[in-house]
Amino acid sequence: MIIKIQKGEIFGKIKAPGSKSYTHRGLVLAALARGKSKIISPLSSDDTEATIDCLRKIGIKIKKRKDIWEVKGGKFLPPKSPLFCRESGTTLRLMTAVCALVKGKCILTGEKSLMKRPIKPLLEALKKLGVKCALKENSIIIENNFTPLEKNSLTGFIGGKTEIRGDISSQFISALLLVAPFAKKEVEIKLTTPLESKPYLLMTIEAQRKFWVKVNYAKDLRKFLVKKQNYKPTEYFVEGDWSSAAPFLAAGIIGGEVEVENLNLKSFQADREIIKVLKKMGGSVKVKRASILAEKSELKAIKFNIKDCPDLFPIICILAAVAKPGSRISTRFAALSRLRPVVKFGLPSASKCFASQNTCPNSTTGRRRDVEISLSGKGKSEISGVERLKLKESNRLEEMRQGLNKMGIMAYLKKERFFIEGGKPRGGVVDSKDHRIAMAFAVLGLAAEGKTIIKNAECVSKSFPEFFKVLNNLKK
Repeated sequence: MIIKIQKGEIFGKIKAPGSKSYTHRGLVLAALARGKSKIISPLSSDDTEATIDCLRKIGIKIKKRKDIWEVKGGKFLPPKSPLFCRESGTTLRLMTAVCALVKGKCILTGEKSLMKRPIKPLLEALKKLGVKCALKENSIIIENNFTPLEKNSLTGFIGGKTEIRGDISSQFISALLLVAPFAKKEVEIKLTTPLESKPYLLMTIEAQRKFWVKVNYAKDLRKFLVKKQNYKPTEYFVEGDWSSAAPFLAAGIIGGEVEVENLNLKSFQADREIIKVLKKMGGSVKVKRASILAEKSELKAIKFNIKDCPDLFPIICILAAVAKPGSRISTRFAALSRLRPVVKFGLPSASKCFASQNTCPNSTTGRRRDVEISLSGKGKSEISGVERLKLKESNRLEEMRQGLNKMGIMAYLKKERFFIEGGKPRGGVVDSKDHRIAMAFAVLGLAAEGKTIIKNAECVSKSFPEFFKVLNNLKK
C-alpha cells in the first residue's frame, strides 16, 4: 500500500488505542491464571494477534468481542504445529518462556526479520533455571520439561539462580519474571549489565501485581526475587498507548492542533517522555485530566538519551528535523524520577509511585538522577543511547538517516550518537517495512515541501492499524 502525504495543517481530537505492551502482558498473564479473565480495551494489531494465535495453539481459549476479550487460562496443551510469532519480538520472547510450562514439544518461529533479532541470552538464562531449550536454524525448540513418571509434573523448570544481560532487551527479563512463579524453587535473576528500557520492566511487574503475583526487586533493578505463587484471574484494563499517541502529538506541534485522549498521565509507559521532550524543545503542550493538547510551535534542537524509551527515536528525529537554531538552555529531568523504588514484594499504587520527585529506581542513593537532555543553540540535535536501535524491526539508525537525507535533512551517526541538523524538509519517498518509521515520516510529510510518499504503509498494522485513517481524518 502506498500513502501520499501533502504539506498541510491538521486539527482535531483522537482517542489513543490500547497499549500494545500492556495488551501482550495481559494476554499472557490471563493465560497463566487458572480461570476466566477479561481484558478490557485491548489493542487489536498484527503483534497482539500473533500472541493470541500462539496462546490458542497451546490450548488457551480466547473469545474476542469488540472491547473485551475473555481468556480462559491455566491449562496448556501440546501444540500440533509450530507457534508462528509473525514479526512480533514481544510474542517470541514471552512465548519462549511460557512454552517451558507446556507438556510436550514446542517449536517457535517467525518471519526472517524476527528470527534475526537477539534471543540467545534468554535461552541461556532459561537453561540455568533447568529448562530444556535450544535454537536450531530459524526455530526455537522447547521440550522434555515434564517427566512421564509423574503425571503433569514439571521437572525441567527447577528455578534457582540465573544471570542475564540487561542492555540487550528488557523483554528477556520480562519473560523470565512472567513464568518465575511456576518454578519449583524461588527464582533469583541477576543482571550482569545495567538495565535499559527500565519502564517496560516496571510495566511487567505492575501487570503481575494486578494478577496477584508479587515480585521483589532491588533499587537499581539489577536483582529480582520471585517466590513460588499462583496467578489469579482478574478483569484487566488496558490503558491508552503513549507510543501511538506520540506521532499525533508531534503532528500537532508540527502542523496544527491535536488533542489525544485516553492517556494515563501517571503511566509506567516509557513513551510518556514525549511530553517532556516536546516541552523542552519549546512545544506548546497542555496537559489536561486525561488528554494532551499539542499546538503548532517553533521548535529548538535537543540533546537526549533515548536508552529508556527507544521507540520514541523516529519521532524525536522528525521533531529535530524541523527544529530552528536557538539560545542554549540546559535543563534536567529524570525519565523515571517519579517512580519510588520498591524493595519489598509488590508495587505500590501508581499514585504513590509518582508522588515523589526525588527518587529513581536505578539510584541507590535516593538522590535525583539526571537524564542527559539539554537544548542546543546550533539547531543540531544529538541523540545518544542508540546502540540497540540497530536490532529493532529494522536498523532504525540507518533507515532514519537515509530517510531524513532523502528529504533534505542532514542526519548522521558519529561515535554512537545520532545527529540531526534542523532545516526545511522536502518531500521524498520512504520505503520501509518498519511501522514506527512509516508513521514518523508521515508526520514529517505534513511539514515538507512537495509530496511525501510512504511505501509499504500497511506495516503500521503491526501496532496501529488505523493510523493513516486517523491521520487523514485530522487533515483540514
